[in-house]
Amino acid sequence: MRKNFIALIVLSALGLHSVSAQKANPTAGNAKTYSAVGKKARVFTTAENTNYRLAATDELSFQAAGQPLETQVCVFVDPTHTFQTMLGIGGALTDASAETFAKLPKPQQQELLKAYYSPTDGIGYTLARTSIHSSDFSSGSYTYVADNDKALKTFSVKHDQQYRIPFIKQAIQAAGGKLTMFVSPWSPPAWMKDNHDLLQGGKLLPEFRQSWADYYVKFIKTYEQLGIPIWGLSVQNEPMAKQKWESCIFTAEDERDFIKEYLGPTLQKGGLGDKKLIAWDHNRDLIFQRASTILDDPQAAKYVWGIGYHWYETWTGSGMQFENLKRVAETYPSKNLIFTEGCVEKFDFAQVNEWRLGERYGMSMIGDFNAGTVGWTDWNVLLDETGGPNHVGNFCFAPIIADTRSGKLLYTNAYYYIGHFSKFIRPGAQRISSSSNRDMLQTTAFRNPDGKVAVVVMNSSTNKQPFQLWIKGQGASAVSLPHSIMTLVVN
Repeated sequence: MRKNFIALIVLSALGLHSVSAQKANPTAGNAKTYSAVGKKARVFTTAENTNYRLAATDELSFQAAGQPLETQVCVFVDPTHTFQTMLGIGGALTDASAETFAKLPKPQQQELLKAYYSPTDGIGYTLARTSIHSSDFSSGSYTYVADNDKALKTFSVKHDQQYRIPFIKQAIQAAGGKLTMFVSPWSPPAWMKDNHDLLQGGKLLPEFRQSWADYYVKFIKTYEQLGIPIWGLSVQNEPMAKQKWESCIFTAEDERDFIKEYLGPTLQKGGLGDKKLIAWDHNRDLIFQRASTILDDPQAAKYVWGIGYHWYETWTGSGMQFENLKRVAETYPSKNLIFTEGCVEKFDFAQVNEWRLGERYGMSMIGDFNAGTVGWTDWNVLLDETGGPNHVGNFCFAPIIADTRSGKLLYTNAYYYIGHFSKFIRPGAQRISSSSNRDMLQTTAFRNPDGKVAVVVMNSSTNKQPFQLWIKGQGASAVSLPHSIMTLVVN
């Protein structure tokens, strides 16, 4: 035990993530005892057909509760069994979000920043993503270098200084001066690719692999010089998708070899070896095949912090494949899982109040966290009344929509559903054991660094469901409303 304790101290001193140790041994770092005797649980609720939006709705008291009967509906929580440690929850600061933000009146700009980044008056985002040059959620395609500049002598992020960089800086300030930021490319410049196009897939030409690796280093160093610290990066956004927007194909072997032969060593040589490198950055359906191809190669795996993923496997008609995440987590316990993108597609302004928007987020976040995910990143934090701007018409929903015609912000219920996690489950929280004995109640739970336990319970059915929150022989009676999500915070 003493050796394990000393090893954890050394890992901490080196700034290494302790998640891997907890995954490999779920009892590592556990609280030996926990008692709910005398504790209270504050209840916060968002529910359809009510005015409840992250509203404080109840305070529960615990009392002795013995063996539940099969007929008693319960959510069971055991804080003495801990798993992964939370990195953070947040959303992407895209060109589209920044351009829309710039069109808002000053009061609404401040409202948006507070709504997302204040831990007290908002939902306390701590994680962010942005693109390396353009994505579909830009007003047009662009890169940071002149054509055929293999040495990258013309590299400049001047484009981003109009909207994106000022927006990111305001978000960092609103978050208290610290925002965990990772960056992702959608495509290398057209002249580096075999199809000579930023769009429509194509592949990175072998002769430009080093230049492309250097490009990441240039971008990270430039952003950091401009006052935007970068925590990590992914290799390629959606590397198996040929899209009508910025895209580039990497097979699993392509990505493995690019990491071990070019990107990993280039980051190290550039003094950026501490940046967290994320592989895959695509859907859950192929995640195990991608993870195994890369992580079974020690020379590639040594550079990889974790595996990123999206939720769009549903385009095939499949449901969300959380079991695939679990296969990765159990097979590669020393690596991390991070949700890097998700949004509801096919924007329609008439549907901004539909309840399905938030329920998709709730289902994903509960399933993802229970599968071992350490960080969760929504896509655009803000879009306009068209679901854009987007230069190829791929219009989508965001949790907050800005009606630039009126200057008003419209909060979809997705904003509140995300808030039930991000506001109450803070960086450094450890997931704890939680389960439900009815499939209509989905649940996950975390113990925060301050000792408070946050239990999320989602009900996507049309029925009101009384249940007992049961912790170590103590029970508190609660009610889950139809189509609702609730967070119970135990002091």
